[in-house]
Amino acid sequence: MRISIITLFPEVFEPILNSSILKRAQNKGLVEFELINLRPFGEGKHQVVDDRPYGGGAGMVLKANVLAKALKSVYRFPATGYRKSRRQKTIDRSQIVLTSASGAQYKQSKAREFSNSGHLIIVCGHYEGIDQRFIDKYVDEEISIGDYVLTGGEIPAMVIVDSITRLIPGVLEKPEAVEEESFSITYNLQPTTLLEYPHYTRPEEFEGEKVPEILLSGNHAQIKKWQTQKSLEKTKKIRPDLLKSLTQKG
Repeated sequence: MRISIITLFPEVFEPILNSSILKRAQNKGLVEFELINLRPFGEGKHQVVDDRPYGGGAGMVLKANVLAKALKSVYRFPATGYRKSRRQKTIDRSQIVLTSASGAQYKQSKAREFSNSGHLIIVCGHYEGIDQRFIDKYVDEEISIGDYVLTGGEIPAMVIVDSITRLIPGVLEKPEAVEEESFSITYNLQPTTLLEYPHYTRPEEFEGEKVPEILLSGNHAQIKKWQTQKSLEKTKKIRPDLLKSLTQKG
């Protein structure tokens, strides 16, 4: 899989992409990261990438033509037009994503979808926003990682990259590690958005607290039942909205 990131601050990605699981994924040849610095595509002597918004308002807006030049440096669009057709996307399994506070909320299901892409291009939003014409013509999806505003789209891009990479087959040594975790747990034979159950390891006793006896029993059926119950309890306490969604689905 190839992941291209268009950003004004490529240097902030280097420590993340070259550490831990992301680094191992690259070493295995399972994913290729490509950082595209937006600044060299800017205009004039000072490589200007933004301008004041039409109609007034605070902040600056990233220019559509500058972003388009950067995008075309990493993706070859069909000769029939700049905007990719649905057929073209199906053929090359590519996606162009913009990190934006006004985008759709990012979920585990979307991470799984993106992990099946052949080429994911992430455009990091910055400043007040970006020219809507670029979004209308080139962007497939706008993604937000939460209901809050950040300085720029670089941190959300890191979140997306990390969540996708670990789902690529072969990246994790134990594939089952991604099957029973928060937002991926199976309940009543259906994938749900339950939170993950508690985990314990050695020592068996820590500051007077013991590991639950059921986990030491070796009875896998009962352990599975206990884990599911604890997932339900934790979700009810911390994220009751997820249980409401589950009820509606059922």
